[in-house]
Amino acid sequence: MMQNDWILDVLADLKSFASANGLGALAEQLDDTTLIAAAEIASQKEEARAQLNGEHGQLGSNITGLGRHQRA
Repeated sequence: MMQNDWILDVLADLKSFASANGLGALAEQLDDTTLIAAAEIASQKEEARAQLNGEHGQLGSNITGLGRHQRA
């Protein structure tokens, strides 16, 4: 299930670019995005392991609202 891990590298590169070019708010948002991506990838991996072990149901799939921001 390493097929989605590449997105974390892309997000890290984007954050580095944003930081180096004075885009602080974007860099902070990319931090949040990275956390969400990592949580979803981990959840997929847990679900795959559970299926391999014959377990049913979804493990850790409820990350609704994680990293959400409200803007005026």
